[in-house]
Amino acid sequence: MKIAYVLKMFPRFSQTFVLNEILAHEEAGWPLEIVSLRLPDDVRFHESVARVSSKVHRIPKPSGKAAPLLNQVHETEAVLPGSLRVVAKNPTVTASDMEQALALALLIHRRGITHMHAHFGTVGTTTARLAAQMAGISYSFTAHAKDIFHQTVDADVLRAKLCDAARVITVSKYNVDYLCRHYPEASDRLVHIDNGLPLDEFPYQDPADRQPLIFAVGRLVEKKGFEFLLRACAALRDEGLDFRCQIAGGGTLMASLRALVAELGLDNHVALMGPQPQGVIRRKLHEAAVLAAPCIVAEDQDRDGLPTILLEAMAMGTPCVSTDVTGIPEILDHELTGLAVGQRDVEGLALACRKLLEDSALRVRLARNARAQIESRFDIRKNAGRIRDMVENIRQGAATPP
Repeated sequence: MKIAYVLKMFPRFSQTFVLNEILAHEEAGWPLEIVSLRLPDDVRFHESVARVSSKVHRIPKPSGKAAPLLNQVHETEAVLPGSLRVVAKNPTVTASDMEQALALALLIHRRGITHMHAHFGTVGTTTARLAAQMAGISYSFTAHAKDIFHQTVDADVLRAKLCDAARVITVSKYNVDYLCRHYPEASDRLVHIDNGLPLDEFPYQDPADRQPLIFAVGRLVEKKGFEFLLRACAALRDEGLDFRCQIAGGGTLMASLRALVAELGLDNHVALMGPQPQGVIRRKLHEAAVLAAPCIVAEDQDRDGLPTILLEAMAMGTPCVSTDVTGIPEILDHELTGLAVGQRDVEGLALACRKLLEDSALRVRLARNARAQIESRFDIRKNAGRIRDMVENIRQGAATPP
């Protein structure tokens, strides 16, 4: 058995959960290869990328021209007869995706790949699905959030991917329930497997004595809700509270958030740090009294599935404040493992942050409960093992998901 992970881009700075999963498979001795459909577009990489030992293949960028596509069709058809029928049966697939699928089919055939797994039900799964049909092997994928909920998701296209996959992992019970309601014909393929962390890399420290620091991490995009965190910080400042807020991450809203910091007069309280490596993130988590994740459902219906930073903060003993978006309530139980507030609720967010900044005993109680939950549910070695068991069941032709 030889497995390929098919990814839109590898490595990718924002997708530590994929990296953790790959490293856990390698540690277990799983025969794994990685296929990247795009060249990395960022010069920043997490230190742990250097530990990846699996061979990484890069499928050539599609030319967008007819002649290379036709050449790829003829080359693949000569080795994998029937590939042309797959092309003909999928007329709505873009020429670029089809060209890469044809090249991927040849690659996995020549490398002896017996199963492919993709992350996100977008281009990686599009390409893996077509290549699997051409090469006559199985595929699975992990559905996260944007690939399920965003307003640009084509329901018919996603349905085909779900129904053709041998299994579909998703990262929360919320996602499973949503997909079962909207795509009932694929319900028997759905498997809930939590993302995980290498817990030894996220050591717990009791938060009894922490700096008056509110820390937040994420891409600067609408669904992260950082506008509301800034407004909550303004409310805390107006109450005379002594605190700082640091937000790590880059994105399309950097300029507008900087402008809001200036507009609210928060220059002495808030720092937009830009993207930061894992070492800095972990150090800040051990310093902070609060991890704020004020997630929202964006106007275009984009949303988080289950933010990895919540898992990391809970593992390291940093009390969390977050909202009710998708799978977050499955890990953040109000007053038990964190504090929950409403989406866009500036007053509630400010109050929750203030409680954690001022109440050491509350911080410790929430943090200990949260760490126990992380240990029981989010150990990457256990959860990656469930993925390997799933693939083994696929190989053996098991009729139902594990």
